[in-house]
Amino acid sequence: MSQNTYQLLQNKKKNILELWMKNQLTDEGLREDLISNDELRNQSEELIDALVGNLSGSNLTNLESDEWNPVIEILGGIAITRARQGFSPRETGNFVFLLKEAILEVLQNEIDDPRALFAESQKINRLMDSLSVVTFETFIKGREEVILRQTDEITEISTPVIRVWDGILALPIIGTLDSARTQIVMENLLQEIVESGSSIAILDISGVPAVDSLVAQHLIKTVSATRLMGAECIISGIRPEIAQTVVHLGIDLSNIITKATLASALAYSFKAMRLEVKRLNTVSKI
Repeated sequence: MSQNTYQLLQNKKKNILELWMKNQLTDEGLREDLISNDELRNQSEELIDALVGNLSGSNLTNLESDEWNPVIEILGGIAITRARQGFSPRETGNFVFLLKEAILEVLQNEIDDPRALFAESQKINRLMDSLSVVTFETFIKGREEVILRQTDEITEISTPVIRVWDGILALPIIGTLDSARTQIVMENLLQEIVESGSSIAILDISGVPAVDSLVAQHLIKTVSATRLMGAECIISGIRPEIAQTVVHLGIDLSNIITKATLASALAYSFKAMRLEVKRLNTVSKI
Protein backbone atom coordinates (compact mmCIF):
# COMPACT_ATOMS: atom_id res chain seq x y z
CA MET A 1 0.00 0.00 0.00
CA SER A 2 1.33 3.42 -0.93
CA GLN A 3 2.29 5.87 1.79
CA ASN A 4 -0.34 8.31 0.51
CA THR A 5 -3.13 5.74 0.90
CA TYR A 6 -1.87 4.73 4.35
CA GLN A 7 -1.85 8.39 5.42
CA LEU A 8 -5.30 8.85 3.93
CA LEU A 9 -6.75 5.96 5.96
CA GLN A 10 -5.02 7.23 9.09
CA ASN A 11 -6.59 10.65 8.63
CA LYS A 12 -10.00 9.16 7.79
CA LYS A 13 -9.99 6.56 10.57
CA LYS A 14 -12.86 8.23 12.41
CA ASN A 15 -14.85 8.47 9.18
CA ILE A 16 -14.28 4.77 8.53
CA LEU A 17 -15.38 3.93 12.07
CA GLU A 18 -18.58 5.96 11.82
CA LEU A 19 -19.42 4.52 8.40
CA TRP A 20 -18.69 1.00 9.67
CA MET A 21 -20.87 1.51 12.74
CA LYS A 22 -23.66 2.83 10.54
CA ASN A 23 -23.42 -0.27 8.32
CA GLN A 24 -23.53 -2.57 11.35
CA LEU A 25 -26.40 -0.83 13.12
CA THR A 26 -28.55 -0.84 9.98
CA ASP A 27 -27.72 -4.44 9.07
CA GLU A 28 -30.64 -6.87 9.27
CA GLY A 29 -28.46 -9.36 11.14
CA LEU A 30 -27.74 -6.98 14.04
CA ARG A 31 -28.10 -8.93 17.31
CA GLU A 32 -28.96 -6.35 19.94
CA ASP A 33 -30.05 -9.21 22.19
CA LEU A 34 -26.49 -10.54 22.29
CA ILE A 35 -24.35 -7.39 22.23
CA SER A 36 -24.98 -3.77 23.20
CA ASN A 37 -24.24 -0.88 20.85
CA ASP A 38 -21.56 0.40 23.23
CA GLU A 39 -19.82 -2.98 23.29
CA LEU A 40 -20.07 -3.22 19.51
CA ARG A 41 -18.50 0.20 19.15
CA ASN A 42 -15.67 -0.67 21.54
CA GLN A 43 -14.87 -3.84 19.58
CA SER A 44 -14.99 -1.95 16.28
CA GLU A 45 -12.78 0.88 17.52
CA GLU A 46 -10.20 -1.51 18.97
CA LEU A 47 -9.97 -3.49 15.73
CA ILE A 48 -9.78 -0.51 13.40
CA ASP A 49 -7.03 1.12 15.47
CA ALA A 50 -4.90 -2.02 15.23
CA LEU A 51 -5.74 -2.59 11.56
CA VAL A 52 -4.99 0.89 10.26
CA GLY A 53 -1.79 0.92 12.30
CA ASN A 54 -0.54 -2.11 10.34
CA LEU A 55 -1.39 -0.87 6.86
CA SER A 56 1.98 0.83 6.51
CA GLY A 57 3.70 -2.56 6.23
CA SER A 58 4.95 -3.72 2.87
CA ASN A 59 3.35 -7.16 3.10
CA LEU A 60 -0.41 -6.85 3.49
CA THR A 61 -1.30 -10.49 2.82
CA ASN A 62 1.19 -12.38 5.00
CA LEU A 63 -0.84 -12.57 8.19
CA GLU A 64 1.73 -14.98 9.65
CA SER A 65 4.17 -12.11 10.23
CA ASP A 66 4.55 -10.82 13.80
CA GLU A 67 3.33 -7.35 12.89
CA TRP A 68 -0.19 -8.73 12.36
CA ASN A 69 -0.34 -10.47 15.74
CA PRO A 70 -2.25 -7.63 17.48
CA VAL A 71 -4.91 -7.61 14.74
CA ILE A 72 -5.21 -11.41 14.72
CA GLU A 73 -5.50 -11.54 18.52
CA ILE A 74 -8.23 -8.89 18.62
CA LEU A 75 -10.16 -10.45 15.76
CA GLY A 76 -9.73 -13.95 17.18
CA GLY A 77 -10.96 -12.83 20.59
CA ILE A 78 -14.06 -11.27 19.03
CA ALA A 79 -14.76 -14.40 16.96
CA ILE A 80 -14.38 -16.72 19.98
CA THR A 81 -16.61 -14.51 22.11
CA ARG A 82 -19.30 -14.40 19.45
CA ALA A 83 -19.19 -18.17 19.02
CA ARG A 84 -19.82 -18.56 22.75
CA GLN A 85 -22.53 -15.91 22.80
CA GLY A 86 -24.53 -17.66 20.08
CA PHE A 87 -23.84 -15.54 16.98
CA SER A 88 -24.23 -17.28 13.63
CA PRO A 89 -21.30 -17.57 11.14
CA ARG A 90 -23.00 -15.03 8.87
CA GLU A 91 -23.42 -12.50 11.67
CA THR A 92 -19.78 -12.90 12.68
CA GLY A 93 -18.55 -12.71 9.09
CA ASN A 94 -20.49 -9.49 8.50
CA PHE A 95 -18.38 -7.82 11.18
CA VAL A 96 -15.40 -7.99 8.78
CA PHE A 97 -17.31 -7.66 5.51
CA LEU A 98 -18.94 -4.41 6.57
CA LEU A 99 -15.56 -3.01 7.61
CA LYS A 100 -14.23 -3.78 4.14
CA GLU A 101 -17.17 -1.96 2.57
CA ALA A 102 -16.52 1.08 4.76
CA ILE A 103 -12.82 1.24 3.85
CA LEU A 104 -13.54 0.81 0.13
CA GLU A 105 -16.18 3.54 0.23
CA VAL A 106 -13.72 5.97 1.81
CA LEU A 107 -11.11 5.13 -0.84
CA GLN A 108 -13.64 5.72 -3.64
CA ASN A 109 -14.53 9.12 -2.19
CA GLU A 110 -10.96 10.25 -1.71
CA ILE A 111 -8.92 8.78 -4.64
CA ASP A 112 -9.66 10.37 -8.01
CA ASP A 113 -7.22 8.39 -10.17
CA PRO A 114 -9.08 5.23 -11.37
CA ARG A 115 -5.90 3.19 -11.72
CA ALA A 116 -4.68 4.09 -8.24
CA LEU A 117 -8.15 3.42 -6.83
CA PHE A 118 -8.27 -0.01 -8.48
CA ALA A 119 -4.78 -0.98 -7.24
CA GLU A 120 -5.42 0.11 -3.64
CA SER A 121 -8.89 -1.45 -3.61
CA GLN A 122 -7.42 -4.78 -4.75
CA LYS A 123 -4.95 -4.71 -1.88
CA ILE A 124 -7.71 -3.98 0.65
CA ASN A 125 -9.89 -6.74 -0.82
CA ARG A 126 -7.13 -9.35 -0.51
CA LEU A 127 -6.28 -8.25 3.02
CA MET A 128 -9.86 -8.23 4.29
CA ASP A 129 -10.62 -11.55 2.63
CA SER A 130 -7.63 -13.08 4.45
CA LEU A 131 -8.89 -11.61 7.72
CA SER A 132 -12.33 -13.07 6.99
CA VAL A 133 -10.80 -16.53 6.67
CA VAL A 134 -9.05 -16.07 10.01
CA THR A 135 -12.35 -14.96 11.56
CA PHE A 136 -14.24 -18.00 10.29
CA GLU A 137 -11.51 -20.42 11.35
CA THR A 138 -11.43 -18.98 14.87
CA PHE A 139 -15.23 -18.88 15.04
CA ILE A 140 -15.44 -22.57 14.08
CA LYS A 141 -12.91 -23.49 16.80
CA GLY A 142 -14.95 -21.53 19.32
CA ARG A 143 -18.18 -23.20 18.22
CA GLU A 144 -16.53 -26.64 18.43
CA GLU A 145 -15.46 -25.87 22.00
CA VAL A 146 -19.05 -24.91 22.86
CA ILE A 147 -20.42 -28.09 21.26
CA LEU A 148 -17.90 -30.30 23.09
CA ARG A 149 -18.68 -28.63 26.41
CA GLN A 150 -22.42 -28.97 25.87
CA THR A 151 -21.98 -32.61 24.84
CA ASP A 152 -20.07 -33.33 28.05
CA GLU A 153 -22.72 -31.55 30.12
CA ILE A 154 -25.56 -33.41 28.41
CA THR A 155 -23.75 -36.71 28.88
CA GLU A 156 -23.33 -36.02 32.57
CA ILE A 157 -26.98 -35.07 32.93
CA SER A 158 -28.21 -38.07 30.95
CA THR A 159 -26.29 -40.61 33.07
CA PRO A 160 -27.44 -39.98 36.65
CA VAL A 161 -26.89 -42.70 39.26
CA ILE A 162 -29.91 -42.84 41.58
CA ARG A 163 -30.04 -44.44 45.02
CA VAL A 164 -33.50 -45.99 44.85
CA TRP A 165 -33.03 -47.94 48.11
CA ASP A 166 -30.36 -48.73 50.64
CA GLY A 167 -27.98 -50.97 48.75
CA ILE A 168 -29.75 -50.55 45.39
CA LEU A 169 -28.65 -48.18 42.62
CA ALA A 170 -30.38 -47.41 39.32
CA LEU A 171 -28.85 -45.81 36.26
CA PRO A 172 -31.36 -44.92 33.53
CA ILE A 173 -29.59 -44.61 30.18
CA ILE A 174 -31.17 -42.33 27.57
CA GLY A 175 -29.81 -42.16 24.03
CA THR A 176 -27.18 -44.14 22.18
CA LEU A 177 -24.23 -45.72 23.98
CA ASP A 178 -20.79 -45.21 22.47
CA SER A 179 -17.31 -45.89 23.82
CA ALA A 180 -16.87 -42.45 25.39
CA ARG A 181 -20.27 -42.47 27.05
CA THR A 182 -19.83 -46.05 28.27
CA GLN A 183 -16.66 -44.94 30.03
CA ILE A 184 -18.57 -42.16 31.79
CA VAL A 185 -21.39 -44.55 32.72
CA MET A 186 -18.92 -47.03 34.24
CA GLU A 187 -16.99 -44.34 36.11
CA ASN A 188 -20.15 -42.81 37.60
CA LEU A 189 -21.64 -46.18 38.51
CA LEU A 190 -18.46 -47.62 40.06
CA GLN A 191 -17.83 -44.44 42.02
CA GLU A 192 -21.36 -44.52 43.43
CA ILE A 193 -21.00 -48.22 44.33
CA VAL A 194 -17.90 -47.37 46.34
CA GLU A 195 -19.50 -44.38 48.07
CA SER A 196 -22.82 -46.05 48.87
CA GLY A 197 -21.65 -49.61 49.44
CA SER A 198 -24.50 -50.84 47.25
CA SER A 199 -24.69 -54.51 46.27
CA ILE A 200 -27.12 -54.22 43.36
CA ALA A 201 -27.04 -51.89 40.34
CA ILE A 202 -29.82 -51.64 37.77
CA LEU A 203 -29.02 -50.45 34.24
CA ASP A 204 -32.29 -49.33 32.65
CA ILE A 205 -32.05 -49.14 28.85
CA SER A 206 -35.69 -48.36 28.11
CA GLY A 207 -34.48 -44.97 26.80
CA VAL A 208 -31.95 -46.51 24.40
CA PRO A 209 -33.46 -46.35 20.89
CA ALA A 210 -31.70 -49.44 19.54
CA VAL A 211 -29.28 -52.12 20.63
CA ASP A 212 -26.69 -53.41 18.19
CA SER A 213 -23.63 -55.58 18.77
CA LEU A 214 -21.51 -52.56 19.76
CA VAL A 215 -24.06 -51.30 22.32
CA ALA A 216 -24.38 -54.84 23.70
CA GLN A 217 -20.61 -55.08 24.13
CA HIS A 218 -20.63 -51.77 26.01
CA LEU A 219 -23.37 -53.09 28.32
CA ILE A 220 -21.45 -56.32 28.95
CA LYS A 221 -18.32 -54.32 29.84
CA THR A 222 -20.32 -52.25 32.31
CA VAL A 223 -21.82 -55.37 33.90
CA SER A 224 -18.37 -56.96 34.19
CA ALA A 225 -16.88 -53.85 35.80
CA THR A 226 -19.79 -53.71 38.26
CA ARG A 227 -19.28 -57.36 39.26
CA LEU A 228 -15.57 -56.73 39.85
CA MET A 229 -16.65 -54.16 42.43
CA GLY A 230 -18.67 -56.82 44.24
CA ALA A 231 -22.13 -55.73 43.06
CA GLU A 232 -24.70 -57.60 41.00
CA CYS A 233 -25.88 -55.83 37.84
CA ILE A 234 -29.37 -56.10 36.36
CA ILE A 235 -30.35 -54.81 32.90
CA SER A 236 -33.94 -53.61 32.67
CA GLY A 237 -36.00 -52.07 29.90
CA ILE A 238 -35.60 -54.96 27.45
CA ARG A 239 -38.37 -54.18 24.97
CA PRO A 240 -39.62 -56.88 22.53
CA GLU A 241 -37.87 -55.32 19.53
CA ILE A 242 -34.59 -55.11 21.47
CA ALA A 243 -34.93 -58.76 22.54
CA GLN A 244 -35.46 -59.79 18.89
CA THR A 245 -32.41 -57.79 17.81
CA VAL A 246 -30.23 -59.36 20.50
CA VAL A 247 -31.32 -62.86 19.46
CA HIS A 248 -30.86 -62.06 15.75
CA LEU A 249 -27.32 -60.78 16.35
CA GLY A 250 -26.45 -63.87 18.39
CA ILE A 251 -25.45 -61.83 21.44
CA ASP A 252 -25.14 -63.96 24.56
CA LEU A 253 -26.71 -62.27 27.58
CA SER A 254 -27.55 -65.52 29.33
CA ASN A 255 -25.21 -64.83 32.24
CA ILE A 256 -26.76 -61.40 32.85
CA ILE A 257 -30.00 -60.83 34.75
CA THR A 258 -32.44 -59.00 32.48
CA LYS A 259 -35.92 -57.65 33.18
CA ALA A 260 -38.56 -56.10 30.97
CA THR A 261 -39.18 -53.07 33.19
CA LEU A 262 -37.46 -51.09 35.90
CA ALA A 263 -40.26 -52.09 38.31
CA SER A 264 -39.54 -55.78 37.67
CA ALA A 265 -35.83 -55.21 38.26
CA LEU A 266 -36.57 -53.38 41.49
CA ALA A 267 -38.88 -56.19 42.67
CA TYR A 268 -36.13 -58.72 41.90
CA SER A 269 -33.64 -56.61 43.84
CA PHE A 270 -35.93 -56.49 46.89
CA LYS A 271 -36.30 -60.27 46.78
CA ALA A 272 -32.54 -60.77 46.42
CA MET A 273 -31.94 -58.57 49.46
CA ARG A 274 -34.73 -60.32 51.38
CA LEU A 275 -36.82 -57.18 51.57
CA GLU A 276 -40.60 -57.24 51.44
CA VAL A 277 -42.81 -54.35 50.33
CA LYS A 278 -46.47 -54.52 51.37
CA ARG A 279 -49.43 -52.38 50.40
CA LEU A 280 -51.20 -50.93 53.42
CA ASN A 281 -54.97 -51.34 53.47
CA THR A 282 -56.50 -48.03 54.46
CA VAL A 283 -60.10 -47.65 55.66
CA SER A 284 -61.78 -44.41 54.79
CA LYS A 285 -63.93 -42.77 57.45
CA ILE A 286 -67.30 -41.26 56.54
